[in-house]
Amino acid sequence: MIAIIDYDAGNLKSVEKALQFIGEECRVTRNREEILSADQVILPGVGSFGDAMEHLKQYGLDHVIREVVDRKIPLLGICLGLQLLFEKSEESPGVDGLGILKGEILHIPFEEGLKIPHMGWNSLEIRKGAALFEGVEQNAYVYFVHSYYLRAKDEDLVAAVTEYGTRIHASVEAGNVFACQFHPEKSGEVGLQILRNFAKIKQK
Repeated sequence: MIAIIDYDAGNLKSVEKALQFIGEECRVTRNREEILSADQVILPGVGSFGDAMEHLKQYGLDHVIREVVDRKIPLLGICLGLQLLFEKSEESPGVDGLGILKGEILHIPFEEGLKIPHMGWNSLEIRKGAALFEGVEQNAYVYFVHSYYLRAKDEDLVAAVTEYGTRIHASVEAGNVFACQFHPEKSGEVGLQILRNFAKIKQK
């Protein structure tokens, strides 16, 4: 069973529907025991960094997520869920992220002709051997909706990058922690393959 963490963020239903479509049992939950007994855990999210951290703390889910990581249960952050795994964001100065991974979330730089938020399909430059992207072709297109992007401290964690006004760390892998700035649940067959790959990853 895949647990989808419910902290009042957007896009929970679309993630749930995509997992059901590929035949995976899943549950939207904020129950600690359900989350910690899951085979995999997804931290989705659409919204603001500061509000999201407030909700995670309100429900005690910040501690639960750290337990998931400590127990090496595969964890996938999606969009805002990726950003929350890092230390801080320019969107919410003074608000600490979960700090599970090192890096910061920056505003996409303003540039003439560049629309922000970035909404649309971009191609990925994929690192060879990245577990989430097994069977996904180099330069595959995925769907983004964001105004802020990740700059990871350790480039060795970066599994895929894209360009949109700047070089964006679009996906990371660190042990059993995985994350995507884009939305696999809205990225057609490529996104479904990424979710299938995640569902195969087991606790180590």
